[in-house]
Formats: sequence, C-alpha cells, structure tokens
Amino acid sequence: MTKLAGKVALVTGAGRGIGRAVAMKLASEGARVFVNDLDAAPMQDVMQAIGDAGGEAAGLAGSVTGEGFADELVGGALDALGGLDIIVNNAGYIWNSTIQNQTDEQIAAMLDVHAGAPIRILRAAQPHFRERFRAESAAGRRVVRKVVNISSMAAVYGMPAAVSYAAGKGAVVGMTNGLAREWGRLQVTVNSVAFGYIETRLTQRFGDTAHPTIEVEGRAHKVGFPEEQQEDLTRLIPLQRLGTAEDAANGVYLFCIPESDYITGQTLVVGGGLTTG
Repeated sequence: MTKLAGKVALVTGAGRGIGRAVAMKLASEGARVFVNDLDAAPMQDVMQAIGDAGGEAAGLAGSVTGEGFADELVGGALDALGGLDIIVNNAGYIWNSTIQNQTDEQIAAMLDVHAGAPIRILRAAQPHFRERFRAESAAGRRVVRKVVNISSMAAVYGMPAAVSYAAGKGAVVGMTNGLAREWGRLQVTVNSVAFGYIETRLTQRFGDTAHPTIEVEGRAHKVGFPEEQQEDLTRLIPLQRLGTAEDAANGVYLFCIPESDYITGQTLVVGGGLTTG
C-alpha cells in the first residue's frame, strides 16, 4: 500500500528539476498532486507524466510572487482535488552577483520568491488546515498534515556571490521554525530541506561555450558552473558526486510520510555529506 494514498499535495516550481522529481515521487506513493510552474508547458508535461503513470494531477501556471496568486493556488488545489494535506514550497531561482553589484530589484526578487511567496501560500492554507483540524478533532481523529519548505546549503554554510539568495533561503529556516511552533496545535508539521549541489539546469556544467542562462519573467539569469569548478566541488563531496533530482525528492519525501509525524521544526541537509561550500 502506498504511503500517501488519499493525500493531496501542492508542489510549486514543479515543471522541471527538483520540483518535477518531488511531484513524481509523491504521486508514485499515491498522492494526488496539484502542480505549479511559472511556465505552462513544463507544468503540463509533468501532469501528463503523472497521469501516464496512473496518478492524478491538476495544476495552475503562474508566478508564486504574483499579487493574489497564493490564494488562487491554494483555492485551485482545493477546488480541483478536494483537499490539501501536503505543501512543498519549492519554486525559486538564482540571481547571483557579488554584494556591491546587487541591485535593489535583485535583493527584493530573491527575498520575495524564496521567503515572501511561501509565507503567503501558507497564510492562504491556514483556514483550511484549521477547519479540517477542528472537524477531525470533533470526530476523535488525529490527521497530520505536512509542510516542507525548500532551503539551501547556502543558507546554512554560506556561498559567495549569493548573499540575497542565501538570505532568502535563510529566512525559510526561520519561517519553518516559527510556523512549526505555531501550527503544532493544528497537527501540521513544518520542516525544511536544505539542498547542496543537485544536478539541475541551475548547476549545469559548461566548458568553453558561453555561460548558460535561464529566463525568468523576461530576464536572463546566468546559471551553471565551469567544468573545472564542478569537478573541484565533486571532490569535496564525501559521496563523490552531485545529487540527482531524485535524491533531492527523496529528502522531501521523508518529511511527507507518516513515519515523520512527530518530527517538526527541523532542517535536513541533503548534500552528500558536504558541509562547506
């Protein structure tokens, strides 16, 4: 029997990379998944993949930082799938530079996508969690719901040229700890996962070719590592490899299953044993 049968999970940033792997993992364990991505095409692709594998998915494309979008997202999950038991705040991206080159727009963007948006999503979910807790308590039932916020080793150990990104991911840890204390009475666990170097388009390697970029809302952002730098990073990792998106998803999954029902307010580092950047 699958561990998440009967559960509904909301996963942001689920069209590619880690978010896609998380959505697929939760669906493979029986969850019905409401997926979100900034871009509609990859979101539709993951919904199709979940359906082809025998699961159930629905979704809503759009930016998690958009005005009013958090309410639309939570409402969409409730309307489409009839409940909400797991929230994975995964959406985010990097916009790195040394601190003297960071613009106000850059600082605000990193803080909002990594901390502000998850807070607004969780705020939108609170009435549903409270209502379900009250109904279940009245019926003599205890049902544990789950929140998993995605942080980064940059927040735990630091990373050069990424102060705003690290600040946003650090805020995730503080938010997680605070909400774990606030929502314990509602039987909601709140934890975070801090990823190390995971193989995604954000960490892709490149050689003599031009620095790769991704586009986020019309702006190109540099991503990836030069081959030599990535080889140096790999040597620093005790497990001697970068993590896969599936490795990352497995870390999130641990906080979603019943075995973690008495674990809350924790940050799990998924980095292959790497403790310095």
